[in-house]
Amino acid sequence: MTIQITGKNLDAGNAFQAYASDKIHTVLNKYLDRVPDGHVRLERERGFFKTSCSVRLTSGLLLEAHGEGDDAYTSVDSAAHRLESRVRRYKSRIKNHSSPEAAARRKIDMEARDYVVSVGEEDQPEHHDANPLIIAEGQRNIGHMTVSEAVMQLDLSEAPFMIFKNAAHGGLNVVYRRNDGHIGWIDAETSAAAKPVD
Repeated sequence: MTIQITGKNLDAGNAFQAYASDKIHTVLNKYLDRVPDGHVRLERERGFFKTSCSVRLTSGLLLEAHGEGDDAYTSVDSAAHRLESRVRRYKSRIKNHSSPEAAARRKIDMEARDYVVSVGEEDQPEHHDANPLIIAEGQRNIGHMTVSEAVMQLDLSEAPFMIFKNAAHGGLNVVYRRNDGHIGWIDAETSAAAKPVD
């Protein structure tokens, strides 16, 4: 029920905090019965303002939206508009995501950890740009869901990919955004079960 407003390398004043909080609450109140907790982050980059919104629904879904603008207010308006279009598009499925079946799948979610892998001094390449470091972002839950639920979560979160356990067979699957704008799906269970052709 709380929307936390922060600024990255700038002060998000009281007026902006009140405006952003009201804007996000208005969008969420229009489509959801209960306004969940969320976070809005404002940053200034090369003369533009960028706003990132993250809202965790009670069903466990993560809604994310980003906006840009010439000033802080237009950037939060842009992010709120994107958030509203996502919530509106998936309104019925978001509400159905709190079904008993979905709750049972969330109970058996498994945790995945991200790690930082650095190259040792003796293994350093000549060109540092060719081998960038792998940077950790934190801990994530890998949930049980159907492919359509994973595609919905991918779209709601603006992430480039999503790893999940397929509700049909329990195997790890990946859905990702393709360069042509479509969604790709990797089903590791089907790949492992495939027999080699002689």
